[in-house]
Amino acid sequence: MRDRKSGFGVCLHQGACPVEATLDVIGGKWKGVILYSLLSGTKRFNEIRRAYPHITQRMLTLQLRELEKDGVVHREVYKEVPPKVEYSLTEFGQSLAPIIFLMKDWGEKYRLKD
Repeated sequence: MRDRKSGFGVCLHQGACPVEATLDVIGGKWKGVILYSLLSGTKRFNEIRRAYPHITQRMLTLQLRELEKDGVVHREVYKEVPPKVEYSLTEFGQSLAPIIFLMKDWGEKYRLKD
């Protein structure tokens, strides 16, 4: 796991807040959509980039690295020319599927509200 710059806040119930821990892993503008993309299977870097053209190469790299450090994404490097790198969800990353699909469903309902 990544080193956290700050500790987790305290929940109303007890101890560290699990919602904050979850948002630390999947929060941000791009992590959710990256995870959604990987739910359908292994992807190469440029496949993800083409699916979300507004994300910069640098930001995609940073987000994938964080997800990898958190044990959510697996990065497979193939020793060939040109180099081939694939990203997939780990078993731990697959456990986020229900959350990502609920976020998708909520987003669709929210859009219909407008």
